[in-house]
Amino acid sequence: MLFFSCSENKKPNVGHINLDIKIERFDKDLYNLRGKPIQLTDSLLHKKYGAFYEDFIFKMVGNESYTRQQILQGLYEDKNKAYTHLNHEVDSVFPNLDKTEKALTETFKYMKYYYPKAPIPRFIGFLSGFAYQTPIGDNYVGIGLDMFLGKDSKFYGALVHSIPLYVSRRFTPEYIVPRVSEYYARETLFKEQDEDRSLLAKMIYNGKVLYFMEQVLPNHLPDSVKIGYTAKQLTWCKEFESEIWAFYLENNLLYETDYTKIQVYLSEGPFTPGLGENNASAPKLGVWTGWQIVRKYMKENPEITLQQLMADTDAQKILTKSKYKPKLMK
Repeated sequence: MLFFSCSENKKPNVGHINLDIKIERFDKDLYNLRGKPIQLTDSLLHKKYGAFYEDFIFKMVGNESYTRQQILQGLYEDKNKAYTHLNHEVDSVFPNLDKTEKALTETFKYMKYYYPKAPIPRFIGFLSGFAYQTPIGDNYVGIGLDMFLGKDSKFYGALVHSIPLYVSRRFTPEYIVPRVSEYYARETLFKEQDEDRSLLAKMIYNGKVLYFMEQVLPNHLPDSVKIGYTAKQLTWCKEFESEIWAFYLENNLLYETDYTKIQVYLSEGPFTPGLGENNASAPKLGVWTGWQIVRKYMKENPEITLQQLMADTDAQKILTKSKYKPKLMK
């Protein structure tokens, strides 16, 4: 049963897997310790949060030109007003993280089902200063709660010059579990190979990650949230799927390895230049197309297990055996 095939689109029973994920609230601990002696605060946070605290202090809010205590003191003093307002906003949106913990527990049970030896990290909620969404470090996954306050948060409008609206619209609570799952899959389970430089290889790699996410994320999450599209963008992709594929073929893009030429089909953006009228296209179309190819591959080859799919680095074989050839919609 371990090598359950996902081709039937049925999820296995994971009730026997003993796992109960809790998200530690570094944000609350840090805020509640304000006013205490800096040495004590530093000692308590360092003891409790270890590697995360080191990264937070020296990589996220400061650098090694200063001591931990100096950086901590500066955080409390220099950013006190803004820091206090942001804490209040986060507390109002996330008085607790029960729903997120439940969804993460379900998701990581599926991960443990398919990959029993996969390490389960600590999950730590914190305030990133709108800079880090889900950083991954030594045995931890951080969750920058200020990056999931809801697209209408008063803070995001003021950050439009550094964080475009097409990005901040995804800063909603429902994106926490998909983003944590995606970054964990990419950084821990399935790191991209350096030799995978062609557009096709990158399409298939990204498509496999999204397919894996399908198998482990809660069923109620729509495809638009998994990939980060609006409903309108997802509809556009489905409507013009055959034209998108024809564009790759006509421009000899599948085997192109010049990243400056192919990154536009893989990167975030408001749309994909060169495709669609009036900038109506969805962004990162290479990622979406790769997902459709992998889905078709698994449908055409029902004997292939999820583990076999994720271990297969032959992008050409996956494309060929997928028999992917989208038809024009009438």
